Amino acid sequence: MKISVRVVGCLIVTLVSLSGCVSQTVKTTKIPAIQTPTAAIPNEQLLDVSIALFDPGLDIESDGDIPVFPEVRQSEARYMPQLLMNAMQDSGAWGAVRVVPSEDQLTDLMISGKILRSDGKNLALEITAVDATNRYWIDHRVYKAEASRYAYSTTTRSTHDAFQAVYNRIANDLLQHYDKLGPATLVRVRQVAEMRFAERFASQAFEDYVIYEDGRYQLQKLPAEGDPMLERVRKIRARDHLYVDTLQTYYEQFGGQMQLPYQEWRKLTYEEAMALEEVRAEAASDLLIGGLSVLAGIYAAAEGNDTVTRTAGNVAIMGGAYMVKSGLDKRNEAAIHVEALEELGASLEAEITPQVIQLDDQTITLTGNVQDQYAQWRALLDDIYESEIGSLDQTLRSQQDSNR
Repeated sequence: MKISVRVVGCLIVTLVSLSGCVSQTVKTTKIPAIQTPTAAIPNEQLLDVSIALFDPGLDIESDGDIPVFPEVRQSEARYMPQLLMNAMQDSGAWGAVRVVPSEDQLTDLMISGKILRSDGKNLALEITAVDATNRYWIDHRVYKAEASRYAYSTTTRSTHDAFQAVYNRIANDLLQHYDKLGPATLVRVRQVAEMRFAERFASQAFEDYVIYEDGRYQLQKLPAEGDPMLERVRKIRARDHLYVDTLQTYYEQFGGQMQLPYQEWRKLTYEEAMALEEVRAEAASDLLIGGLSVLAGIYAAAEGNDTVTRTAGNVAIMGGAYMVKSGLDKRNEAAIHVEALEELGASLEAEITPQVIQLDDQTITLTGNVQDQYAQWRALLDDIYESEIGSLDQTLRSQQDSNR
């Protein structure tokens, strides 16, 4: 079989042309506008919203090139709920929107989330929203976004988060579901939340006001307005809200401290991710083209029937070998990028370690045991309620004695 210089040259040119295939970057990120109510919402229909600290998703294996840094994820799990809270507050459609330590709090609407993927380039959150009647508004829905190259420019970062589109979409989906519920349903959600809270602290007094049937909490009756027991429960609930409102200050302080180093980390991880992606693509391309060039050169050198063809084959072998080596070198370069990412994660960990704060006579640390602290606060509420009920019982007995 005869092989001409033209055939060998065409083969090599074709192989080299394969190296022109490169990955593309998302140039723009469309951020949906926050939707707002079409009319003012009456106070009795304004739902209070609690957003629990997210699950950092450390049980999920990374599906990307960016390694998962546990300390960073733990911090993101505290930071991202604040971004969602801000988006919901911007809509003006809700009552109080708070970040809470856990899903244990009884509220009108509870939102929980899990971080499936988070790096400077991609974000994926699994979101669930369920109201006090156990009606699911969002049931484990996954929201994804890919950051734009310009998301980390100084101008862009000063106006919104790199993944603001995710939080705006969640807020808009919640408002759309809200709009589907009638006024009576919204009022009922608030009533159920209050009665479930009352039952938690005074089960004997409020045990038959709400029943759980067919997967929903259903309101059976309401206490009379001005009921002394209900008034005591409302005072306890107001103290609980006050405590959670106090926590907001510390979450906001943490978010403020985290924002700058976190944004810089995401900017650098984005750049590292893009470089890593490009290097790996080039490495694979070089290995493929180099390997095929070597094979084509060996064939040409062995089968060529003239000196020029054999020489071209030898050149192809040397060129192919060089590209194979280049591909291997770029794989080593990719490993260096991964090491750089690890160093970035370690530096961020050092910068955003939460601070120990003092709240009244209790010390609270926002590093994971804030949930334990909140559990201790709930136990303290039980004690407060018992003392309140004790004084109430004494007052009622005194009134009964005076009426005799």
